[in-house]
Amino acid sequence: MFYVIIILTINNQKGFIMFSSLFLTKNQKMVRKWTKEHEKIVVLVHNVIAEYSKNNHKKAKKILINLNNIVIDHITDENIEFYRLIKDGNRLSYENQKNTEEFLETFKDTKQTLMVFLTKYTRKSVELDDEFFETLTTLADILMERIKYEESKLYSSLDISREEERIERLKRQI
Repeated sequence: MFYVIIILTINNQKGFIMFSSLFLTKNQKMVRKWTKEHEKIVVLVHNVIAEYSKNNHKKAKKILINLNNIVIDHITDENIEFYRLIKDGNRLSYENQKNTEEFLETFKDTKQTLMVFLTKYTRKSVELDDEFFETLTTLADILMERIKYEESKLYSSLDISREEERIERLKRQI
């Protein structure tokens, strides 16, 4: 009997851990997903740079194609969700809505430049050259700054519930 109780306790602990993510808000789930995607993007950019620097252009191209797929999915998902957040006044505070709108507006040109770059250099017929490398390193620096901005200004505020946000506002007023 004692053995069965221990097993149930262990299973309940595992169940708690597995089901704890069910209690995250939609915003919190998005933040975790997007943060993981940012990590993948950063790693892939560094891998492309490393392989190109080793003169392994074939492998760099393969990684670049993978990067392109992740970036397209990430940007598309963010655009859709940010649009939904802005349209649904219950999920964002006024300040967060302004930050989201500002991010979308200021990132527009960088996003377009990135997509044109990836579209060009993921084509089979286009060689990776010095212009590619210079542009990639410049874009990598810009992307790192944008990711920092996004995660500190947008994600940090989206990662809290509306109730937590209300409590924080009340604390500031006191």
